[in-house]
Amino acid sequence: MAFEGLSEKLQGALRKMTGRGKLTEQAVKEGMREVRMALLEADVNYAVAKDFIRKVTERCVGQEVLSSLTPSQQVLRIVQEEMTELMGSTNARLTWSSSVPSVIMLCGLQGAGKTTMCAKLAGYLAKQGKKPMLAACDIYRPAAIRQLQVVGEQVGVPVFEKGTQDPVKTAKEAVENARYYGRDVLIIDTAGRLHIDEALMDELARIREAVHPSEILLTVDAMTGQDAVNVAKAFDEKLDVTGVILTKLDGDTRGGAALSIKAVTGKPIKFSGIGEKLSDIEPFHPDRMASRILGMGDVMTLIDKAAEAFDEHDAEKFARKGMSDRLTLEDFLEQMQSMKKMGGLKSMLNMLPGMSGRDIEVDDNAMKKPEAIIRSMTPAERRNPGILNASRRRRIAAGSGTTVQDVNQLIRQFEQAQQMMKQMMGAKGRGRLGRLGKMKFPGM
Repeated sequence: MAFEGLSEKLQGALRKMTGRGKLTEQAVKEGMREVRMALLEADVNYAVAKDFIRKVTERCVGQEVLSSLTPSQQVLRIVQEEMTELMGSTNARLTWSSSVPSVIMLCGLQGAGKTTMCAKLAGYLAKQGKKPMLAACDIYRPAAIRQLQVVGEQVGVPVFEKGTQDPVKTAKEAVENARYYGRDVLIIDTAGRLHIDEALMDELARIREAVHPSEILLTVDAMTGQDAVNVAKAFDEKLDVTGVILTKLDGDTRGGAALSIKAVTGKPIKFSGIGEKLSDIEPFHPDRMASRILGMGDVMTLIDKAAEAFDEHDAEKFARKGMSDRLTLEDFLEQMQSMKKMGGLKSMLNMLPGMSGRDIEVDDNAMKKPEAIIRSMTPAERRNPGILNASRRRRIAAGSGTTVQDVNQLIRQFEQAQQMMKQMMGAKGRGRLGRLGKMKFPGM
């Protein structure tokens, strides 16, 4: 999990500081020393960490906190607020041009995931009702153009390319092409290098002057720590970037880049890459990220993911079927697919208050077995599990690579869940909703 080491150390330091009953100034200063070490070990910029500790300490030793009956809550609130401020306070939205198309130029070093991020961003904007187009302006990296075409096709977004001609000319022609075909957003994939050099910067500057992008977004590998901050400073000095996209935030990220970039460059983090799938991109919310790091959960992002994964009409239909005792295994299969879109059980649990950063033993493959069993059934068997006699169950077990006992267990769990859902729907808020917690989902 991203920030796992930082989260564990910060939470430990705060618990130690506030677990002594009455909070004293000495306890605050001792606790802040541990917080400072945790930040530096996470590769946070030294000056940023020092300034953060100074601000938090000044607020924590104020009379309001020291005389409070709940100092632990006060300290946690102060740390959360200052960490949010450190990362940019609020979600920084994209800026759109007054003329069509709005041009978004992505730049960065090789290996940061820039080309893939172009497709992720295009797919995200398409879901928001935009009509994006991609432009292939990286003519140096082998197969870069082909890679952009492949990922563009996967997200259903057209790609403009002119082979190895001058990238500046390609970018200008891409703008005209997007305008002609009514594409309101053009995302330009520019060339990267293994390190920053003048030739790269000059080319990027010429593209910027030619197409006047409304956004210049720097893609930065979140796993590189303070090096990411140095890269951001160099690109910003040459191009005046408008924002940053942190990639690989799902990896073993220490946290230095996310906590330092805004403070050092003044440029906000606008998006983050949270996985390998092309749908794994989300707007960067500093307040939500701070809450997640401090173990306070991220319920708002969980709600956003649920709204995206579960179709409202299908959810209502599922509820009506449960209430009328017409729920089928096909319906359960659909719900399992929706849950998988939310990033897996462990990812979901880490967004709940008090669960973030904990070593949660959850098997994200728990639903694979019941899914295989249901897929091995005929449509008639899925719609009416009552017809599953012994021979049918043996055939299903053989087809799914499971045992008859596994099939029997799934059917029992389905029947229990079906009955529990009917009772819950019938309760209509009369206090029986608590039974939901006892309901077992297939495979869990």
